[in-house]
Amino acid sequence: MSSDLRGGAEYPVLPLKNVVVFPRTIVNLTIGRPKSIAALDEALNRTSGRLIVTAQRQADVEDPGAEELYKVGTLVDLVKVNRLPDGTAQIVVEGIRRVSLQRIVSRPSVIVARCVDLAEQYDSSAGSLMRHVAEEFERYAKLNRSITHEAAEQIQRADSAGRMADLVIAHLPVDLTAKQTVLELLNHKQRLEAVAVALATQIDLLELDQEIRNRVRQQMDKNQREYYLKEQLKAIHEELGSDLASEVAEFARRLEEKGLPESVLAKMQREVHRLERMTSSSPEANVIRTYLEFVLSLPWTERSDDRIDVDEARRILDEDHYGLEAVKERIVEFLAVRQLVRRTGGDAMRGPILCFAGPPGVGKTSLGRSIARSMNRKFVRLSLGGVRDEAEIRGHRRTYVGALPGRILQAMRTAGLINPVILLDEVDKMTSDFRGDPAAALLEVLDPEQNNQFTDHYLEAPYDLSQVMFITTANVLANIPRPLRDRMEVIEIHGYTEDEKVQIGRQFLTPKQVRQHGLAPRQVVIPEKTVAAIVRGYTRESGVRGLERAIATICRKVATRVVKHPETRVRITTTNLADYLGPPKYLRSQHLLDSQVGVATGLAYTEAGGEVLPVEVATMPGKGVLTITGRLGDVMQESARAALSYARSRAEQLRIDREFQEKLDLHIHIPEGATPKDGPSAGITMATALISALTGRPVRNDVAMTGEITLRGRVLPIGGLKEKALAAHRAGIRRILIPAENERDVQDIPKRVREELDIVLVETMDDVLRHTLAEAPRLGDPVVVLPPPELPPVPPVDLPLDPSVSA
Repeated sequence: MSSDLRGGAEYPVLPLKNVVVFPRTIVNLTIGRPKSIAALDEALNRTSGRLIVTAQRQADVEDPGAEELYKVGTLVDLVKVNRLPDGTAQIVVEGIRRVSLQRIVSRPSVIVARCVDLAEQYDSSAGSLMRHVAEEFERYAKLNRSITHEAAEQIQRADSAGRMADLVIAHLPVDLTAKQTVLELLNHKQRLEAVAVALATQIDLLELDQEIRNRVRQQMDKNQREYYLKEQLKAIHEELGSDLASEVAEFARRLEEKGLPESVLAKMQREVHRLERMTSSSPEANVIRTYLEFVLSLPWTERSDDRIDVDEARRILDEDHYGLEAVKERIVEFLAVRQLVRRTGGDAMRGPILCFAGPPGVGKTSLGRSIARSMNRKFVRLSLGGVRDEAEIRGHRRTYVGALPGRILQAMRTAGLINPVILLDEVDKMTSDFRGDPAAALLEVLDPEQNNQFTDHYLEAPYDLSQVMFITTANVLANIPRPLRDRMEVIEIHGYTEDEKVQIGRQFLTPKQVRQHGLAPRQVVIPEKTVAAIVRGYTRESGVRGLERAIATICRKVATRVVKHPETRVRITTTNLADYLGPPKYLRSQHLLDSQVGVATGLAYTEAGGEVLPVEVATMPGKGVLTITGRLGDVMQESARAALSYARSRAEQLRIDREFQEKLDLHIHIPEGATPKDGPSAGITMATALISALTGRPVRNDVAMTGEITLRGRVLPIGGLKEKALAAHRAGIRRILIPAENERDVQDIPKRVREELDIVLVETMDDVLRHTLAEAPRLGDPVVVLPPPELPPVPPVDLPLDPSVSA
């Protein structure tokens, strides 16, 4: 529609009521008249977002014609358009220049006008006037607190008299005629003079008002001031009473319809009565309004219908996660019980409290989301890692400034239903300080017998959480306080086997990463054999996050090639895998090349799952000094001393010189010295390495072991057997020694791993030495003092241990 402005351009016209837009100013406008909306659409579609804004002479005219519009307006650019559901629109416009409307045509749907540019008349002699106006505006800003500091600085930086005049008049509360007069003045000096007069008038009015206030304040004593305030409060009530009354009535109506418990409803009605006696501008009234709005936003009776279809729930769980049979079985059992309760009309079940415990990356958080989907419930996740304030759980009392409800009630408001699935993530990462213990605050939340009367400090009324299904996640159960752990049904999610990782990578991770990187399935193919190579050579973890990162790396590199050559199709094989991921990071059995004297392989359990833990012992001429290194905790150091005492007590049977400690120094070291380690289950490993070093007989390199040792040589049971067995399997070890009392835990090891491992049950150190030393000592051999054996260089251990290793 538009043409060159110099030849007269045609633009849609937006009439404004009591608003004048000046060039180089940004104005927010709300429009709703049909012709105004049509002008907005015309500008967006045909004039590159430009239109003319001009004021109408009479504000009460809803459909102004050409004669009702001022003939001088402003050409503006549309900066932002926000259409509202009620058909109106909020727009932000920026003035460009003054224009003269030469021909205005009022069409049925829109007003258009042909306009020409109005040339600005610059005057270089207005410098002193500009300084005077800037100083006067600074006075005005001090008297009128609504003027921002940025506005005053903008006027100080004005580059011309006309620009300064436009900025000042835009901030003055003058009528439409005065602003339109300034808009129509083209001479900069004349324009600034007119603005200076209006500015002086406003300053006089403000100073007079300030003088009157000061005089009245000085004349009033205490009684007069109280009388004045009371009269003022009375006048405010009379003026705003109708609005406040309607607001109070609206709150009362909504509370009646909400279906609140009687005790809660009575409390809320008291709050409404308090609000009724206050002024709407009172700070306390704002606090009560916020409180009532929060109460009304909480779900009290709203609920979703559970999907009581066991087969469908099982299908959804299998679709989202591979393996994790114990967890899936627990959810299916819960739904089956609910189905029977509904069928027989029994009492409603309370929501269970489940705790998923396991190393990072095994799917604890995503499993909670799948559970919610399988049950047709809303899902809300709360991260508790690093929370150290009790108020985060129970909220703040309303007596505090900026009080907020606790995270539990905020989650209920987010869910909007009384029976969501709420996941409390990283519950073992909470801490406590002088502000209270958040774990103690969770005791009531996670107790099905009392959480139907949960009290938040902000709400100050009982709230029913009994229908919520709470799920918590943790890496280490030992970090959870015992009373809190007692309230939860712990379901341990152990690390995945290699086969499970391969299937997860093939069925879930690869399609997900291909889709997220904008690739088509035919553009990149990662066969199952390649996924297995990634698992073996590039990841060493219990979960699958490292595997997902590796697949994402491949997809990024393929995406780069596809951008350059769209027809590219890539098949990742074990041959070209290194081109995408580099050389393998882990070489299976790298530290198990040869059987060595004084080196035994143990098994440890960390927050990240199971790990292989090599133990090294060196002997050297000395006077019996025992050195223990590797950042070992107190319990592990005690195990080392117990192993030494066992060796000394059995020296004759082991054919070791009884006085070896007076002639040899011993050094026990566990590599990865920067990583803290603790726990008693490395006892038999240290004893085996110690006896190997003293007898000079190597320890078999294909055997790993775990167990606590006593001074009599008994092997005591340990924990984390499944994780330790998986770690041995990942490292290529095929024989593990475990305490005989842990035989009951063997069934927890996945069947595939169990079949590939030779699991040997041991009761004493004699059993351990029989299966670990390449040449066991025999009774009757001559007793000799062995010189320190010449140890071969120990290759670096390829299994990085996470902090706080528990052997």
